[in-house]
Amino acid sequence: MNACSTAPTLSTETDKQIDRVIEEYKDEPSPLLEILNEVQHIFGYLSDDMLIAISEKLSIPTSQVYGVATFYSLLSTRPKGKHIIRVCESAPCHVMGSESVLRAVKDELGIDLGETTPDGLFTLESTSCLGICSVGPAMMVNDRVFGNLTREKVRLILRRYAKDKEASVS
Repeated sequence: MNACSTAPTLSTETDKQIDRVIEEYKDEPSPLLEILNEVQHIFGYLSDDMLIAISEKLSIPTSQVYGVATFYSLLSTRPKGKHIIRVCESAPCHVMGSESVLRAVKDELGIDLGETTPDGLFTLESTSCLGICSVGPAMMVNDRVFGNLTREKVRLILRRYAKDKEASVS
């Protein structure tokens, strides 16, 4: 984020949507996280201009808004792919082969952790736990969790998402 940023250059519609989100959470005791989450839900990520606008509208330092936006792993200040893949890195998943799952995703998509495919379709991340230790190794694509993964299952799941079909592998 540019420390010398001045007034944000958002479209009128974007500015109005941010105003609506702030209005919705105005009576919450500490609404910043909820506002950031909702704005990200609308736009897909939190641009510098959005963070500055939120800071100004809430009358709190931009550094505080940016600090919250960059602290939480589910918030992003960069655009992400249409499909977010999160590979579980918990101890049980690790023991059951999460490293091979991560390698399979990297090989299939040609990206590393934190990267997005050039077509904007996939972003690869890791997560500390998906809560399904009994069926590790596991990964989540958007809001759907997949367990008992093998290299071949990973390949099938990713190819189905790439075709924009419902990814269901038994």
